[in-house]
Parts: sequence; structure tokens; C-alpha cells
Amino acid sequence: MTNEKKEEIIAAMTGLLEQLSNSEPPKIGPSHAPEPVVEMLTIKECTDVIKGLNEYTVRQLVLRKELPSIRTGQGKRGKMLVPKAALMAYFTGGKL
Repeated sequence: MTNEKKEEIIAAMTGLLEQLSNSEPPKIGPSHAPEPVVEMLTIKECTDVIKGLNEYTVRQLVLRKELPSIRTGQGKRGKMLVPKAALMAYFTGGKL
């Protein structure tokens, strides 16, 4: 590579750097709204939220897929978690 070619490349790079330094700095922050927090309840907590509700009933609703849930852990010590919004919607007749 000749010195002329090197100087030409350096000049082009310098020009690009000047354009970048003169341009508006990028905005830092979230590009979209933050995701809503989903409050999850254990079977026992579901019975505390809805008075008169039995743990057995909540388990049956989960098994029949009438309430969405996720299972954490394995075996006897695992817990079923139900979204609070889904529980409230089910018992108030609303939809998610």
C-alpha cells in the first residue's frame, strides 16, 4: 500500500469521525414501555385473596386448565403459581 493510499484512507476516516462528532448523540433509555409485572400467587395465597375458596378447588381449576398456571420445582416440594389477574378475572367473570 502506498503512502498516498494510506493518506487517502486516513482523510476519509477523519471525515467520518467529524460527521459523527457533529451529529446528535443517541438517546439512551428504553426503546419501548416497560413490561407490566405479573403477580403470581401460590395455591394458598389464592385462597387468601378469594375468601371462602378452598385449595382443592384451585387445584382442580388448574388441572382442568380453567386457570393458567406454572409449576416451579419438582415433586412434592414443587409449587403451582397462578397469575393473580387470571384468578380475579375468573371469579369476577372478566377476561384476561
